[in-house]
Amino acid sequence: MSHVQAVLAGLGSAPPLLLAALAATALTMLAAGLGRLSPRLGGLLRLAGNLLLVGVFLLAAMRFVRLDPAFDSLTANLAMPAQTVVGGETRVPLSADGHYWIEARVNGTRQRFMVDTGATITALSTEAADAAGIEPDPMRLPVVVRTANGSTQAQMARIDEVRFGSIVARDMDAIVTGSTGGLNVLGMNFLSRLKGWRVEEGVLVLTPRHAQPAVSG
Repeated sequence: MSHVQAVLAGLGSAPPLLLAALAATALTMLAAGLGRLSPRLGGLLRLAGNLLLVGVFLLAAMRFVRLDPAFDSLTANLAMPAQTVVGGETRVPLSADGHYWIEARVNGTRQRFMVDTGATITALSTEAADAAGIEPDPMRLPVVVRTANGSTQAQMARIDEVRFGSIVARDMDAIVTGSTGGLNVLGMNFLSRLKGWRVEEGVLVLTPRHAQPAVSG
């Protein structure tokens, strides 16, 4: 493989945000060179490069910075890529904010979840729990959860059914908390029920043990 081919191969595997930043830098440099020959063209290229850099900065901030639980609540209400079912597997595209969002039915009520492999247990906001008729179990001790605002207590509960795409999970533990700003999280106790899960080219692929007829959120 030549040096040029190696560079191209490396760029092909680079993160999209890095490629966009490099493209913005290249546009800015090109604008500086062409500005002497055509000020108007140079100005247009400089503007395009600057706009691209602003877009990269905003996407990077959304992807890597967890400002506050309310931020996740806000992004949950934005338009997200739709999940699909292919060959019995549910495929969830990566959103612009760097998270995987799922539209699900919780005890028949429509709810939006963020998939979090770092979360041990699934979490429901108090609003989602109320809508789904889920009440904290008074016989189970509360647990301590850590949020952007510090540690707080959450109540244990039981979800009768979570259903989306080709997947259904029944009789599943969850915590109910009002500290997430309305955010619902699918944790590892859900993912461990699957036959398998993986990420392919930015798409989260969930494989159920027993595929269900495809349903929408």
